[in-house]
Amino acid sequence: MKIGELAKRSGCSVQTIRHYEREGLLSSVARSEGNFRLYDERAEERLMFIKRCRNLDLSLQEVKQLLTLSQNLEAACDQANSIVEQHISLIEVRITEFQNLRQQLHELRNNCSANRTVEECGIIKNLLQH
Repeated sequence: MKIGELAKRSGCSVQTIRHYEREGLLSSVARSEGNFRLYDERAEERLMFIKRCRNLDLSLQEVKQLLTLSQNLEAACDQANSIVEQHISLIEVRITEFQNLRQQLHELRNNCSANRTVEECGIIKNLLQH
């Protein structure tokens, strides 16, 4: 199948597929007479694997590691567990950062009430002071 068909079947854009190719995550198996990249079912499965990983916010490096692991079915899955555990730790840090950001925004919002002009706006004044 050509890249447009792969894009349609996977729900990924052509640009995303090309990006994954540049990153070494995906490759076409052949070229058509018109020099179009051709993909098979394995490429579609691999793309869906990548897409599921990206939906979990895994980095391209983590995806590469998991793809490499997926090629060795007899290997222990300790490394996959480690990758996911490290990602969970990163997400927990980001959650804390977002909670702090939310608190800061609430505090900023509390500096202003409705029915004021921009000149009187506590949000604008506070941002200009910092």
